[in-house]
Amino acid sequence: MDRWQAMRIFAKVAETASFTETARLMHMSPPAVTRAVAALEDTIGARLFVRTTRSVKLTEAGGRYYEDCRRILADIVEAEAAAAGSYATPSGTLALTASVLFGQMHVLPIVTDYLDTYPTMAARTLFVDRPVNIVEEGIDVAIRIGHLSDSGFTAARVGSVRRVICGSPAYFERHGVPTTPADLKDHRIAVSTGAWASPEWRFGRDERVTIRPVLQSNTNEAPIAAALAGWGLTRVLHYQIGPALIEGRLQIVLADHEEPPLPIHVLYPEGRHAPAKVRTFVDLAVSRLRANRLLN
Repeated sequence: MDRWQAMRIFAKVAETASFTETARLMHMSPPAVTRAVAALEDTIGARLFVRTTRSVKLTEAGGRYYEDCRRILADIVEAEAAAAGSYATPSGTLALTASVLFGQMHVLPIVTDYLDTYPTMAARTLFVDRPVNIVEEGIDVAIRIGHLSDSGFTAARVGSVRRVICGSPAYFERHGVPTTPADLKDHRIAVSTGAWASPEWRFGRDERVTIRPVLQSNTNEAPIAAALAGWGLTRVLHYQIGPALIEGRLQIVLADHEEPPLPIHVLYPEGRHAPAKVRTFVDLAVSRLRANRLLN
């Protein structure tokens, strides 16, 4: 078996954490997969996996070798695709992720326009309010809100969002407008229990206020609906209420006390080796998101 095929088998075992699943996906027998990995270990002189009856895990050396294999295999695929001409043309399925509301409001329209532009392409979206492991979940592009860790991925900043406190004009007519964060104790608060939830709200000058919400929900939409109905106040990322702000159905208060904005990035793992489907989508997404006045 040649080294390239052995590296492909090893990489697939690392991704699936299963010799049996790798054999099924690559149309091989389990013993053949085992022999290929064993041959690599003999050649390298190091164990690549720790195997038990229940799990297959990379060793430290295996983890480093896996990252090198991914890069080498990507280079080979790129070279072959370039020779065949497909590197210049998007093909396959594009997998991308974003938070739920941001994905529905701002990413999905870009995806549908992209599919209209490249009708042979398909797309798979994962809109969830939780951290997504791009490599493990097979994601090509992620749109992230917040400060990035040093992941080694390529990132393009496309805008920023603010955490804002808002209510309806009718609510403020009945209950007054808070002028300091401490005034919030006199107002009814609706909150989401999702990713940004915390009983302690921070403000710009290192001021903190403990909030006792009257209404809690597992979605962002419910507190926003309560605010739109004039029931109380809520705190959201400002893009989530963009149309309601433009139409005057919601108003932001305590703007002078806000925390610094959170950055928005388009993130992808392959960098300059990204296939055409990723490069073309990133170019479109970066252009469209940077032009979106609700995100700047």
